[in-house]
Amino acid sequence: MSRLLYRLGRAAALRPWRFVAVWLVLVGAMAGLAGVAGGALHDDYTLSGSGSQKATDLLEERFPALSGADARVVVHARSGRVDQAALAAASAKLSRLPNVSAVDPPRPSRDGSTALMTVRYSVPVTDLAPKPTLDLLRDATANLGEAGYQVEFGGQVPENVTAPGGVAEGVGVGAALVILLLAFGSVVAAGLPLIVALAGLGAGVSGITLLAAFTNVANTAPTLAIMVGLGVGIDYALFILTRHREGLAEGLDVPESAGRAIATAGLSVIFAGFTVLLALCGLVLSRIPVFMTMGFATGLVVAATVLSAVTLLPAVLGLAGGRVLRRRDRAPGARISAESPLVRRWAEHVGRRPWPWLLAGLVLMLTLAAPMLGMRTWPSDASSEPSSNTVRKAYDLVADGYGPGANGPLLVAADLTKVDPASLGALGERLSRVQGVTAVAPPLPSPDRRAAVIVVTPAYGPQDERVTGLVDRVRADALPPGAEVTGLTAVYVDLSRVLSERLWPVIGVVVATSFIMLMIVFRSVLAPLKAAAMNMLSIGAAYGVLTAVFQWGWGAGLLGLPHAVPVSSFILLLMFAVLFGVSMDYEVFLLSRVREEWLAGGDARGSVITGLAATGRVITSAALIMVAVFLGFAMDPGVVIKQMGVGLAVAVALDATIVRLLLVPAVMALLGRANWWLPGPLARVLPDIGLHGGSGHGADAEKRPQPSPA
Repeated sequence: MSRLLYRLGRAAALRPWRFVAVWLVLVGAMAGLAGVAGGALHDDYTLSGSGSQKATDLLEERFPALSGADARVVVHARSGRVDQAALAAASAKLSRLPNVSAVDPPRPSRDGSTALMTVRYSVPVTDLAPKPTLDLLRDATANLGEAGYQVEFGGQVPENVTAPGGVAEGVGVGAALVILLLAFGSVVAAGLPLIVALAGLGAGVSGITLLAAFTNVANTAPTLAIMVGLGVGIDYALFILTRHREGLAEGLDVPESAGRAIATAGLSVIFAGFTVLLALCGLVLSRIPVFMTMGFATGLVVAATVLSAVTLLPAVLGLAGGRVLRRRDRAPGARISAESPLVRRWAEHVGRRPWPWLLAGLVLMLTLAAPMLGMRTWPSDASSEPSSNTVRKAYDLVADGYGPGANGPLLVAADLTKVDPASLGALGERLSRVQGVTAVAPPLPSPDRRAAVIVVTPAYGPQDERVTGLVDRVRADALPPGAEVTGLTAVYVDLSRVLSERLWPVIGVVVATSFIMLMIVFRSVLAPLKAAAMNMLSIGAAYGVLTAVFQWGWGAGLLGLPHAVPVSSFILLLMFAVLFGVSMDYEVFLLSRVREEWLAGGDARGSVITGLAATGRVITSAALIMVAVFLGFAMDPGVVIKQMGVGLAVAVALDATIVRLLLVPAVMALLGRANWWLPGPLARVLPDIGLHGGSGHGADAEKRPQPSPA
């Protein structure tokens, strides 16, 4: 494979315009197809087999007027009471809106200063365009605003509206450009990784839009894919560019240097990208459609950035020629060293005294991870939004006027072919006696009298820790066979449980498959095992920091949140898959260089020192870029993306510092030659991929030292 990549890289550098033209056509064609045949984004939170899903399915079949999306219009009089005639006029306009199946009668608060109108749609929220639908709600209630009332909007439709994007991406790209300029001292060298990454990003994002034409793709999937794709895309191009600059410094011509860079660093990029894809594929085991499509969408973008790094980058390197070097470095006799003397001295120091540094690193990582033990995961709701947001204002008005539980009522759906209609009154009485229930509405039968719905108002808001026990009590103590409970709060309970149950299978499969792949690539048992353990430490520390920042509220205000919030239920599963793949990138690049030095000289300790020194600058620059990109997404208004940005940034920062500079050199110094031990039977079975390029560009075959576990 190395030989093939060498030929590809050299051919691209020799005939750059052909490859550039192909990429221009590819990106343009993908964008055109996406515009013509692309689909809309839809969230699909189907939880097969859960109680809330059974109730939802029953409502869709027997009571469609209550099975679709809802929106809440909250009207508040700053003084006095809300005029009923004005409410009736607005209600009539709301009932005539597209896809509206019913508008519940205005429900006044006890003092009459607030009125609540629930707009029910005949289709799920995923079938509605959020912003246009919200605009129609505003237009229909304009008379209330003109009369001087405060009008706010909540419920599924308004909460599905996302703020315009672009700010986080702009911050990340700007920070990356500054870091690249400082690292390379050349505008051309700084711009190339960005161009290549953005080309891959453009093709990948268009692919997501095309994917949405065939299946439901989550609304947050493109944002997550852009966040990950931008970070890894710039990093992949950076690693190849750095190797190319080394080749030019050794006196190679541009095509030869580009070919060797693709054969060595490019091959590492392919396997690093494949590791990310493997980790993302683990999301399929969640069996939750929204997570599966997030994995597919992010995988599309990662695959596109890998492809652009190994095909488009050598072409633009051929066009750039020697301009990827500083002006002074192009002078005859100029010497360029990619090695970091500071990192070399540090690696030597850690290698001489590995135990103290290993223990210090472990203590620090475990201390950061400790808050994870008290982590509470729960989906975010309107109460987590900034106080200026209309859905947050509606939430607060409802909580003040009707109690916090009114923001998350339970819907008890009864199948009247299994439940005696005459027993509905007794069912309502049992529900009212459940601890934590404040109100129970009269049963509402479906038009065909084959189903009925009872609305139950809890005493607690949707994010209150006590709602889980309440839902469990309702199910255990009040519901007869044939009745199930759904609604926002019940769905939250089921979703959190399903995600917790499916986290461990995902972790097991992702870790196992990544270990096997790295064992094949590096022909070692202990090196991949160490890499997996280090990644788990980084992920644990990131979870701990997330708990402190968001759940404990240590950084909630700085991130634009109104108060401390639970860690989103989506985060554990989603962040593990993304983080394990992204964090493994640095292990692949570092271990590739260390093993390359080991194969060249057979010095176990010296190869670690040289490998760390040789990759010190480039990995530091790459990590800074990725941290900047991820922190840029911490500015995103969505709580899930905000938490993902912070968690990914923390994990990458720890990977590039504590893991790379303390734990890796300490562990590898202690293991010595055993780092590359591979049992004989495995050595005969595993394919020899030749990741390090030796014969990839016509050089003599590698003479590998024979490591032993001693």
